[in-house]
Amino acid sequence: MEPLAWSICLLIAALALIALELFIPSGGLLSFLSAVAALASVVVAFTDGPRTGLLMLIVTLVVVPAILAAAVRWWPHTPIGQLILIARPEDPDDVLPDTEEYRGLKSLIGKVGKSKSKMMPSGAIVIDGRVYDAVSAGMAIDAGANVKVIAVRTNRIVVRPCDEAVTIAVPPTTGDAADVLSQPIDSLGIEGFDEPLT
Repeated sequence: MEPLAWSICLLIAALALIALELFIPSGGLLSFLSAVAALASVVVAFTDGPRTGLLMLIVTLVVVPAILAAAVRWWPHTPIGQLILIARPEDPDDVLPDTEEYRGLKSLIGKVGKSKSKMMPSGAIVIDGRVYDAVSAGMAIDAGANVKVIAVRTNRIVVRPCDEAVTIAVPPTTGDAADVLSQPIDSLGIEGFDEPLT
């Protein structure tokens, strides 16, 4: 068999070893053997003559990187690649638990409220009479300013200032609940302390 045929066989063996590395976790052994086979292919081609050696060197320098690039692109879709690599979700919301609280926060997107405190960038907002912790979308918002919910990211409400008017519903309070501190302790059903220091 002539050296050119041996050289081509060694190059094919190198490419086959690269393909095997995709499916068999060898700890780099198959990659090392592939590199040795590719180098041996070039050396054997030079024994046939400088023209054959240069031709095989150019073919090796073009084909091997092209095969490696295709292998790297294709490897995450192989069974080994899927076991090793963790697939990233297309939508960041896919990693969050679908709880009732999160669905409730998602329903706030597009609603308008008022900032209860100065937001630099976090603070409190009031929407439909309920107070929520929120974060502004990059700018400071004064207390009492109208805000609009633009997103919910990882259970965090993101707001921006808006010009839309909003009315805040104040929850009704009963006379007893509002005046608890002015009532005697006996009327609340709490027993007094007989001996507080013992």
